[in-house]
Amino acid sequence: MNPERARNRGPLVLSLIYFGLVFSAGFVFGVVRTLYVAPAIGERLAELLEAPFMLVVILLAARFIAHRYAGPRSDLRVMGLLAALFVLAADLLVGVGLRHRSPAEVFFDRDPLTGTVYYLLVAAFAALPYVLGRGLVDKQPLNSAK
Repeated sequence: MNPERARNRGPLVLSLIYFGLVFSAGFVFGVVRTLYVAPAIGERLAELLEAPFMLVVILLAARFIAHRYAGPRSDLRVMGLLAALFVLAADLLVGVGLRHRSPAEVFFDRDPLTGTVYYLLVAAFAALPYVLGRGLVDKQPLNSAK
């Protein structure tokens, strides 16, 4: 996709791209964790081992979006927040629709350690496009009137 064209689409489209990149990787990691890793070492340890890999994916996706589609700072902030809301909505849909849990159980019935790590990753997911793109926006040349 042409970076200038994507930049003109605004934070909603970019947040969907960012969400899609990270959610796809998380889906693959989740399948591997659930089918192969957790049965061998336990769910808690498997989730903790998955977290650094997810952080790397989040960093790479945020860097990709921020560098390729850098726009106004407010767009980067909105994009990250929207993408984080999409993650929480997907978590809610899976929890309620597939696991037959209540919304409260989806968000609050978590292991204290892995739940904290999960929400820290969601916070990083929301903040990193802005943090990584902040310097890029500042370095863009200003349109000067002659």
